[in-house]
Amino acid sequence: MLRKSGPSKVALKSHLLQLKCHFTWQLLEKDGDVNEVKEGLDYQLKYLDTKNKYMVYNLQAYIMHVKGDYTEAIHNLKNAEEKIQESNSDGTGKRYLVTFGNYAWVYYHMKQYEDAQKYIDKIDHIYEELKYLPLGTGNIAEIYGEQGWSLMKFCNKYYEKARECFAKALELDPEEPEWHSGHATAVYRIEAVHFVQCPASECKSLELLLRAVEVNSKDAVLKALLALKLQDLQREEEGRKYIDKALQQAPDLPYLLRYVAKFYRRGGMVDEALAVLQKALALMPTSGFLYHQIGLCYRQKMFDAKKNLPSQYANTEEIVEFINKAIFHFEKVLELKKTFVYVHTDLANMYWEAREYQKAEDMFKKVLKFPNLTNDEKQQVHLSYGRFQEYCMKSQAKAIEHYKECFQIPDTGKTREFSEKALKRLAERKIKVYPPDASGFGLLGFVYKNNDKIADAIECYELALKYDPDNEEYLSEICNLKLKI
Repeated sequence: MLRKSGPSKVALKSHLLQLKCHFTWQLLEKDGDVNEVKEGLDYQLKYLDTKNKYMVYNLQAYIMHVKGDYTEAIHNLKNAEEKIQESNSDGTGKRYLVTFGNYAWVYYHMKQYEDAQKYIDKIDHIYEELKYLPLGTGNIAEIYGEQGWSLMKFCNKYYEKARECFAKALELDPEEPEWHSGHATAVYRIEAVHFVQCPASECKSLELLLRAVEVNSKDAVLKALLALKLQDLQREEEGRKYIDKALQQAPDLPYLLRYVAKFYRRGGMVDEALAVLQKALALMPTSGFLYHQIGLCYRQKMFDAKKNLPSQYANTEEIVEFINKAIFHFEKVLELKKTFVYVHTDLANMYWEAREYQKAEDMFKKVLKFPNLTNDEKQQVHLSYGRFQEYCMKSQAKAIEHYKECFQIPDTGKTREFSEKALKRLAERKIKVYPPDASGFGLLGFVYKNNDKIADAIECYELALKYDPDNEEYLSEICNLKLKI
């Protein structure tokens, strides 16, 4: 009797690529630090009480695949399956689809092709059952919701994709509290990453957070995010009420405590913030986020201490202590989160405060060599580096170079605005100190050109050319700008 051959590897791969799961969601190792993601997921499993723990195990399984530990990947998928069984209230197989897809991929990578095919068959069977339901099989909210959650956890570059997934999940299932929470959180984080400051009428996350808190009243962390957004909008007292409610709900939840501390620090209650952070750190001793927040607190204490002192007394023993503590905690973050871009700039700026100028310079150069920096990250680094060159190294030319790099990145956030102001200030200073200095007018022309103010840019470049008639750059800019009119 002939033995039946197993599934074809080529045909199997074709089926796998059609599955909707972590292996087809483009969670790229180059975009996120898988060790940091895993640590965050470990803490979530320990502290967060949610019906969606199966999502945590699913993402853990994918992370373990990336790390090459397939035994642990399968173990996590079994845990995911158990959690789905515990909370699968509607009795359908929708929540199993991502898990079974992950199973199929893991077994494929283990070269256990028959096992992979077995899970593809299970998925086909679920879809066969679902096609008789009103919404059919074309779009499934649970898949979009889990994809959104996974993207948001993996790295900040994926926040916009995550927002789109949660929005789609809400279209399909508008009453599900988890999708409201995910959508609101994604939009809040997008605004935070872009440093967007807008009036309440234009602030997209505010309304979403209010709605999410209404439909998911048990989520204390969500209340803290709402409080921080209200604080952004100068509604401190209203935000404080949500902080107090959140603390009543979950006084020992480290995920909540870190946001409470941020609210306190930004509200000027730095000592209270430090007390909360130390409590959270006892629960999450390897959290880079917490060490960063502690460093920010000591940086704020330094700023506060300097505020009322003449510049010649700016390095008192107390201030030096605050600087050293900030440096210690920022350095600790980088031991834990080597790719945390903003901490590199925070640490470089504190080295500057400590007059360790070479360390600051090296830190700026190091972070600018990072691959795959986002536009927001590049802007932050170039702005800070520009300020360092201008105020510390007294190099106006290098400062302008970095302000220009920041300004040319297309973004409407505050960072670009700061670099624009710096460039205008330096240009106007050049013109005031020595009016025939063509470079001042040329710099203003550059600013206007990048803001699409063509007529103003041409006028400035023509003035620059008047004082430097042989400058080919100014002449070229004028010709190119006139072609746009």
